[in-house]
Amino acid sequence: MSLDEAQGAAVRPADAADTENPVPPPAPAADRPAGDRPGPEAKAGGWAALRPLLLRLHFYAGLLIAPLLFLAAATGLLYAGSWQAEKILYADELTVDRVGEAAVPLSTQVAAARHAEPEGKVVAVWPAPDAEATTRVIMEAPGLAEGETRTVFVDPYTAQVDGALTTNGDALPLRAWLSEFHASLQLGEFGRNYSELAASWLWVVALGGAALWIGRRRTSKARLVLPDRKATGRRRTLSWHGTVGLWAALGLVALSATGLTWSKYAGENIGQLQDRLGGATPSVSASLTPGQAAGGDEHAGHVMTEDMEMPPAAPTADIGIDRAVAAAREAGATESLQVTLPAKGHGYVVKEKDREFPVHFDTVAVDPADGRVMDVLRFSDYPLLAKLTRFGIDLHMGQTFGLANQIVLAALAVAVMLLVFWGYRMWWLRRPTKDRVLSAGRAQPRGAWRKLPVTLLLPLAAATAAVGWFVPLLGLSLVAFLAVDMLLGALAGRRAKAEAGAAG
Repeated sequence: MSLDEAQGAAVRPADAADTENPVPPPAPAADRPAGDRPGPEAKAGGWAALRPLLLRLHFYAGLLIAPLLFLAAATGLLYAGSWQAEKILYADELTVDRVGEAAVPLSTQVAAARHAEPEGKVVAVWPAPDAEATTRVIMEAPGLAEGETRTVFVDPYTAQVDGALTTNGDALPLRAWLSEFHASLQLGEFGRNYSELAASWLWVVALGGAALWIGRRRTSKARLVLPDRKATGRRRTLSWHGTVGLWAALGLVALSATGLTWSKYAGENIGQLQDRLGGATPSVSASLTPGQAAGGDEHAGHVMTEDMEMPPAAPTADIGIDRAVAAAREAGATESLQVTLPAKGHGYVVKEKDREFPVHFDTVAVDPADGRVMDVLRFSDYPLLAKLTRFGIDLHMGQTFGLANQIVLAALAVAVMLLVFWGYRMWWLRRPTKDRVLSAGRAQPRGAWRKLPVTLLLPLAAATAAVGWFVPLLGLSLVAFLAVDMLLGALAGRRAKAEAGAAG
């Protein structure tokens, strides 16, 4: 039996009204509730021809991809709350006991961290960003996984060590774990396919659903943006599904686009396109000339900070971190600094990492031999695409507007979970009879694409092929859906012919 047949042969059309009661014959369009009617379809071509195809795509995408969207939303909701949770959970490490009059030199704080973690190799230092915060001394240490570092938290007023944690970038253990859980369900590279597949389809489902909802005929314009509380059954569920989906559509498309920048397959294509358009993120020049670079410490490790990697071995001539930071501050790097220690052939790199609006991302390279500023990179000099990428990523992570940003992300996550729930509820309510436990609602009938005019079909096919190539998991899953759908259709046709022959 085909998928459509398993869902029940006797069902009302895709836009039928309430199914709380046994299904009566479909009412004439004029007699149906205005809030649950399709849009005007009397005109040939255009929306009238495209709408059935969107209905079928939205139905199957929602039915088959919805579990992944629900997982991504649930894990994203946990991640959105992790920013505030880590402030509470790690308050002892992140904040000082008492604000002092003046901070001790950074070199003294680094020495205290080295004493507390003698097996670690200091690769970066994050001076306390505000009066109540501790300084973070970032170390490489034996036994850590790839990407992990050991962070020692030092009181900037007393140089007392307040604790040490295994971190990943700027994420403390809780947020680091939840970040990986959101990205891969803690299943490694294989698990990342789930999040990429969800992000690949999210914008399709969101835009398709918004178009279907806007295209419906309604007697009151308020029903477009507000749910119909007087409706019952499926119509009530559809009203909530449509209005909440419409309100959330723009945010969901933004989450999809920014999420794909981290993905394995689509992310690579996005990066290449950005580079070709001249939007690559620039980097500061911290390289020393051959005459300036000296032999180095064989134990100096590669930098594990967020945005750069350095070769091993630091130069012997070193003015010290205090003078390097002072030179960078004079050059304009002042907000929430991260200092990368010099490695062989490279100087100090002092970078601003204040992601809250207005952002501060200026970077200064300082010669370790004499404190000379070698290069300055202003965020204002970034290409437009690089700026948009930076803003998009930080908005997706909940950093740009702080708590407000995190609340919006949490609201979008809850919206996706509700939309999935309502979608499955409508699918269940459209089952033909309640005495058949396994029956459920069917999709728009096959063959909707054949009704499209050539002037619409050809551009649509070309756009679909281009998007499928650019977002590979979307294209592959769409091809797989079409193949399965064609196979089920062929089997249903053969079975129908066989049954007709037997009946004859």
